[in-house]
Amino acid sequence: MIETDIELLKGIANQLRIHSITATTAAGSGHPTSCCSAADLVSALFFGHMKYDAKNPHFYNNDRFILSKGHAAPLLYAAWAENGFIPVSELAKLRQFGNDLEGHPTPRLAFADVATGSLGQGLGVGLGMALAAVQDKLDYNTYVLLGDGEIAEGAVWEAANLAGFYKTSNLIAIIDANRLGQSQATMFGHDISVYAKRFEAFGWRVEIVDGHDIEEIVEVLAGVGLDEKPLVIIAKTYKGAGVSFLQDKDNWHGKPLNKEEEGRALAELQPSAKSGLGAAIPTPSSLPAPNLASPASYPAISYKLGDLIATREAYGAALVRVGGADPRVVAMDGDTKNSTYSEKFYKTFPNRFTECFIAEQNLVAVAIGYATRGHVPFASTFATFFTRAADQIRVAGISQTNLKLVGSHVGISIGEDGPSQMALEDLALMRAIVGSTVLYPADAVATEKLLEQMATVKGVCFLRTSRPKTPVIYGNDEKFTVGGAKVLREGNKVTIVGAGVTLFEALKAADTLKAEGINVTVIDAYSVKPLGKDVILAAAKKTGNTVITVEDHYSEGGLGDAVAGELSSEGIKVHKLAVVGIPRSGHAAELMAAFGIDAAAIVKKVKSL
Repeated sequence: MIETDIELLKGIANQLRIHSITATTAAGSGHPTSCCSAADLVSALFFGHMKYDAKNPHFYNNDRFILSKGHAAPLLYAAWAENGFIPVSELAKLRQFGNDLEGHPTPRLAFADVATGSLGQGLGVGLGMALAAVQDKLDYNTYVLLGDGEIAEGAVWEAANLAGFYKTSNLIAIIDANRLGQSQATMFGHDISVYAKRFEAFGWRVEIVDGHDIEEIVEVLAGVGLDEKPLVIIAKTYKGAGVSFLQDKDNWHGKPLNKEEEGRALAELQPSAKSGLGAAIPTPSSLPAPNLASPASYPAISYKLGDLIATREAYGAALVRVGGADPRVVAMDGDTKNSTYSEKFYKTFPNRFTECFIAEQNLVAVAIGYATRGHVPFASTFATFFTRAADQIRVAGISQTNLKLVGSHVGISIGEDGPSQMALEDLALMRAIVGSTVLYPADAVATEKLLEQMATVKGVCFLRTSRPKTPVIYGNDEKFTVGGAKVLREGNKVTIVGAGVTLFEALKAADTLKAEGINVTVIDAYSVKPLGKDVILAAAKKTGNTVITVEDHYSEGGLGDAVAGELSSEGIKVHKLAVVGIPRSGHAAELMAAFGIDAAAIVKKVKSL
């Protein structure tokens, strides 16, 4: 047991304040006062409480720290400078182009598991990490530092709710309640009891501390893990703490000090500042590392041509098959598992499944947390509900997270449930995510093979599955690659590009046209991003440089725009058939006819050209 040196921790806290002030002054921008309020908390955590290898931030059993209030990034960088991981001289390069010490942390830094600063996301990610620790039989704790302004975000309470439900006692939230937001005081200011009651209502153990009393902070941290509840430490702090002319003053959010102000601040802080270099940091335990190795191959599949199987159902079967061979695979769902068919995985591997209930922002955040620990998380729900988590998905792209999303019940083909349940914007959203992969299989075989690709390909991947049953059209040995496409009919008049349910409408249209002596090419664009450009372009050049895209999605941002974006510069004319206007309840066939994306509409369009 390492004996805590309270005076040393106080001195380190002031050194962290000094670094935060000098770095932001050098940068000419940043949030020094937000750093100062949390400096005592960070000092107590990093220099005597958290168990971690300062030379190896990725060590599998290190305690994890998430700076959810990411605008206090200079404080985080200062801590990793004072523990010796980065040179102190680097702090002066804060926010400079080409330097990894950016305005908000990103995983370009070894000690940042995720990008933070889009407020409200850290607790959900931390919950995923905490759940992963239990699954992996590791004893690391996850600490999440949040601002009091930040906890107005609903995503925080989604995470708090689930953490209380699962009794994740290895998750510790720390609220830096410094009273002042960006433009005014926070909602409840220093009425700490409001925050306490809310966390208690969600099943958390609550400890209230003076956030500038190191001895009190250390005492409370010593009680981590004493019961089965997650712990929240609500620290009453002051923005700009430690500097008399900044402390608890309005209008200092996001403002660096000028050189004269910097000098005054340092004169107050330097006399009691101490270096953290050489401070005793507890060592993480050497429990066995989890087996998270990818398999050499996956088991074979066995489908019969012509069998009617919804791709959402094939997803469930694929997840069990791939997950059985791949110990990295975990799954989570938003109380739709009997519709997305992820329940197949739940029933087979219950210890690797997390039910996140109807809270999609947290569903995605939990999956991201698992991904940071080396797992391959498949998170599923109705595709339209992923739009609620657009910001979490966006930041996952920035974090280069290995996140797998599977959205079912897409488009008007879901039928009678009506427009609020119809994902018609999901392709646009997922295509816009930096570095994303977007896949849209038409049959069970394609679904199975593409899920294998998802487990292998790094980054944010989205698989779009459909509600209607569709016939198996591919043999079990057919190969599918990310960035590919398949030519299913060849003709000389026009090229028709479909995906998912519209591929079958295109095939019907091709048969109708052939009977009338009109031969068209039909392509399955199962990889929407990256698009099978070469396959589509080669076909288009043989069919009069004309392409018709047909999709069960709005015309903006979907398959048609993907094809047009790739081929317009090649002199190819792209005609889009897509859903226009607000759909309504009805049979799938009625809706597809009414909105002009069925076989009859395709035939009509081909003849008009």
